[in-house]
Amino acid sequence: MPALTTDSLSSIYIPLRLIYGLVPIVAGLDKFFNLLTQWDKYLPTSVAGVLPISPHTFMLVVGVIEIVAGLAVLTKFTRLGAYVVMAWLVLIALNLILVGDLDIAVRDLVMAAGAYTLGQVAAFRKERWVPVALSSN
Repeated sequence: MPALTTDSLSSIYIPLRLIYGLVPIVAGLDKFFNLLTQWDKYLPTSVAGVLPISPHTFMLVVGVIEIVAGLAVLTKFTRLGAYVVMAWLVLIALNLILVGDLDIAVRDLVMAAGAYTLGQVAAFRKERWVPVALSSN
């Protein structure tokens, strides 16, 4: 088996980076248009009842967070963005469990494992958490 190098990991890194960058952006944008699904239905009524804003407004905020996370993955913040996407997907899965959508929750947990893998590959490639110009080191 050949040794793992930065170059040999490109066949893993590039598709993962594209997937975990573009999918959150598309899902985030769709929170504004509801073309893929009606996103409000995934918000448990117990959660919606305690929000200081409407469920629709909450989902718009969620959309912005998803867009920012996806952009982080696609820019020089790939390593940090990958772990943010991973954590976000775990939180989404927990929410889906609350509304009884276990099949979708499992899918999101598998996607979270992929985002974790992207973060680990980025670390192996010696990518920093934040670009050098923004760090204090």
